Amino acid sequence: MHVVVYTDGSSRGNPGPGGYGAVMRYVDPAGTLHQKELAQGYRRTTNNRMELLGVIAALEALKRPCEVEVHSDSQYVVNAFAKGWVWGWLKKGWKTASKQPVKNPDLWKRLLAAAKPHELSWHWVKGHAGAELNERCDELATSAADGLLGPLLEDAGFEG
Repeated sequence: MHVVVYTDGSSRGNPGPGGYGAVMRYVDPAGTLHQKELAQGYRRTTNNRMELLGVIAALEALKRPCEVEVHSDSQYVVNAFAKGWVWGWLKKGWKTASKQPVKNPDLWKRLLAAAKPHELSWHWVKGHAGAELNERCDELATSAADGLLGPLLEDAGFEG
């Protein structure tokens, strides 16, 4: 199955209240378009953590291995895979090329686990440039950060 995923993260202050949004679309064998939206807000987090959690939530929602197009306006997330940074970090024990600890290792590990059963392609989209699904993800993420979609959770992995 081929799934198109758009994700976005938001933080009101960095750190501050934050949220992610994801829109998932696929067409079933009968030609019917299906769409699912995901969003969650957190009391205190960072924008990059929310960008990562948007992708994680979408991948974790898939019930079987899929071919997944991931679209994000986060160069942090897209380049980690498209440029292979994440594989270098993994090889170096979650250290950067300058031997500094990678930020958000809990979420990078969770993302790798969520990605494992799928065939992924990564696509960067310019944020706030009118791409319909990216704009919808931004609405979901900011609404979640503002507590409009439900209670704000604790980001247990955030240290700050």
